[in-house]
Amino acid sequence: VQLQASGGGLVQPGGSLRLSCAAAGFNFRLNTIGWYRRPPGKQREFVADITSGHSTNYSDSVKGRFTISRNNVYRTLYLQMNNLRPEDTAVYYCKTEYKNRDYWGQGTLVTVSS
Repeated sequence: VQLQASGGGLVQPGGSLRLSCAAAGFNFRLNTIGWYRRPPGKQREFVADITSGHSTNYSDSVKGRFTISRNNVYRTLYLQMNNLRPEDTAVYYCKTEYKNRDYWGQGTLVTVSS
């Protein structure tokens, strides 16, 4: 199982970014897959996930600003992040479970600062 996150960068408050996570090594369309983040000096936290049936869940802190989606043909997970705030600064990871084991991507850094 391989997960490759990309799309992070530096953005001003109120700006937008779209993260991508390319997946390989498992039947992508059958898996729930999600985004987590680790803010500086804090523990990793849940951001959003999406099921095989395209049902979505969001943390309260990002609801209404972030949108998770998936493209099963391209085996890619996305996170559209709008109206970014300084507290969204974190390393963002994609994660899935396969055969009772969690798999994590390598992370992509998002910095929200003026």
